[in-house]
Amino acid sequence: MEQKQLIDLLKQMTLEEKIGQLLQLAAEFYSEKAEEKTGPMTDLGLTHEDINNAGTTLGISGAKEAIRVQKAYMENNRLGIPTILMADIIHGFRTIFPIPLGLGSSWDIEAAKKVAEVSAKEAAVSGLHVTFSPMVDLVRDPRWGRVMESTGEDPFLNSRFAEAFVKGYQGDDLKNDFFTVAACVKHFAAYGAAIGGRDYNTVNMSERQLRDSYLPGYKAALDAGAKLVMTSFNTVDGVPATGNKWLFREVLRKEFGFDGVVISDWGAVIELIPHGVAQDKKQAAELAIKAGVDIEMMTTCYIESLQELVEEKIVDEAVIDEAVLRILTLKNDLGLFENPHRGADVTLEKEVILSKEHRAIAREVARKSIVLLKNETILPLSKQEKVAIVGPAASSDDVIGVWSWQGKKEEAISLAQGVSQLDAEYVIGKEVFDYFEPSQAAINEAVTLAKEADKVVLALGEQDWMSGEASSRSDIRLPQAQLDLFKAVQEVNPNIIVTLYNGRPLDLQGIDSAKAIVEAWFPGTEGGSALADILYGEYNPTARLSMSFPETVGQVPVYYNYDNTGRPYKSGDEKYVTKYLDVSNFAKYPFGFGLSYSEFAYTDFTLSSDEMTPTETITVSITVENQSSITGQETVQLYIRDQVGEVVRPVKELKGFEKVTLQPYEKKNVQFTISEELLRYVHGDQTYASDAGMFDVMIGSNSRDTLTKTFKLLK
Repeated sequence: MEQKQLIDLLKQMTLEEKIGQLLQLAAEFYSEKAEEKTGPMTDLGLTHEDINNAGTTLGISGAKEAIRVQKAYMENNRLGIPTILMADIIHGFRTIFPIPLGLGSSWDIEAAKKVAEVSAKEAAVSGLHVTFSPMVDLVRDPRWGRVMESTGEDPFLNSRFAEAFVKGYQGDDLKNDFFTVAACVKHFAAYGAAIGGRDYNTVNMSERQLRDSYLPGYKAALDAGAKLVMTSFNTVDGVPATGNKWLFREVLRKEFGFDGVVISDWGAVIELIPHGVAQDKKQAAELAIKAGVDIEMMTTCYIESLQELVEEKIVDEAVIDEAVLRILTLKNDLGLFENPHRGADVTLEKEVILSKEHRAIAREVARKSIVLLKNETILPLSKQEKVAIVGPAASSDDVIGVWSWQGKKEEAISLAQGVSQLDAEYVIGKEVFDYFEPSQAAINEAVTLAKEADKVVLALGEQDWMSGEASSRSDIRLPQAQLDLFKAVQEVNPNIIVTLYNGRPLDLQGIDSAKAIVEAWFPGTEGGSALADILYGEYNPTARLSMSFPETVGQVPVYYNYDNTGRPYKSGDEKYVTKYLDVSNFAKYPFGFGLSYSEFAYTDFTLSSDEMTPTETITVSITVENQSSITGQETVQLYIRDQVGEVVRPVKELKGFEKVTLQPYEKKNVQFTISEELLRYVHGDQTYASDAGMFDVMIGSNSRDTLTKTFKLLK
């Protein structure tokens, strides 16, 4: 359709029909089973006409059902307008990939794009049109369960991943390529800064910090063409995001130039009432529509109140028209007017979903996401040595994570299954081992097997429900039963390799004396295969942390790009500086950290000049050498610090990285270009600019271990 045709269609709609387009309902409202439909319908006080007019649908599953729902919807819609089928496809549809925090640890932008492409293809043939992804919330507090959905604590890295996800989901021709879906960037804005790491909690920060650290990820996704934005549950400067006119009308629409659809998160419009900024549904509807929220997800403030608000001239009907036109435009951008069933294909669905090709990609991406945190020359394992694989995660298929909507645990590969593919000598217990209260028989078996083995792979971690939405934890250590198991096994065999399945950085006290620690996250459908590949050296670890691991939860939030203070801590026992009495200031495993089976050295660090102007650049050069006999990949990281700024600047900020594959004993020169643009930041007056003066440029294998040189920006 041409834009003029969409406007003509809008003119044919009654006010009631327009308001209906602003409502999103879940799958059960379109079920053929009366008992599934009637209860929710009654709970929300909806009529059949309301359901028939609702503009978008959430959570429909499968091509056959998608086709049925769309067909029935269009038959019941007076103007034959199609619905949009949306869903949470976070890190895979049926083929599940590592959680986004794991994907972030790959530092592999192309891999993330491929994950989005495969996810989109599987979702599209199953009838879906929109995914509620990527989540680009900057995260610094691992107590927050939703850190699993983010790519980490750094604005630069998050932005690169945000862009890749959007491009992977939407492709180059969203309207005509039916293997793509529209991307919805979330949660706007600053949801990851919830106080205390407690989900849905208040966020409190300055506008400058919001713009400097938290908004870049969203902006990158929007610049890549994301079609939708989802509101966050939290407040922004005291106003809940879903009713925040400044955030959406001024920042998102005017400053960022976003002309796509804004959708609330589940129930977020009605939650303006308990937030305390709306006294009832009517006022909640007024605040949300005036703020620029086009679609209300799963509450009925709009359909109950907007018509009355228009009649009372509290809300201009033109505001509703704008929202409806944006929704119609999205439907047009997806090609739904010409092809209402779009990519839904029952036959193709069977071929594409969980195909061998997709499983192979999932295995490769999982390998790239698994971080080797510690290795006292105990890894890789030899296939000839006797290895005991014990612990609650040894045979568990709980490897796909809680946000794997269509993923099936029974289709996932456990660690034991992964090792069985490698023709290695290993033993594994037969007793079912509970994560929290293992039986004495299971414990005894694990200890006996460990005693008789050369080495022990102790498979520990969280269960999927322990991280994700509404899964904040104040204590991010492993469950006590697992710590006790570690101690019991260590007493009979100190050669322990701990593997971890989890959705957040953990406090590793109690298991940190293991000779090796392997962070596998929730690695997805092929997770066990990928982890076995890492353990036995079939794949040389390449992953680097995208979020710091604390020494103890008492340090949280602990992150690499912190601001200095007037009394900075450096080292030693000086008292009157910013430090703890009982623990280091710094992360146990910092941002960018990760080991390899290769050994890398950095030499010949040079700058092309020690001065630059706004129109010039500086070339940074470093030689990286593989000093081992094993081919490996190093992630060379570039950090910059503004020594003197108008406002306090972080001690370092990631500004570039390069993944370099090196053959045994090979050397390669790696170069970065520093431009004035890289030195800009948000000033106190909200302008984005650089300061003349001295800058440190740092290069290294992680945010802690770097070489430093200095240059001057002249203005």
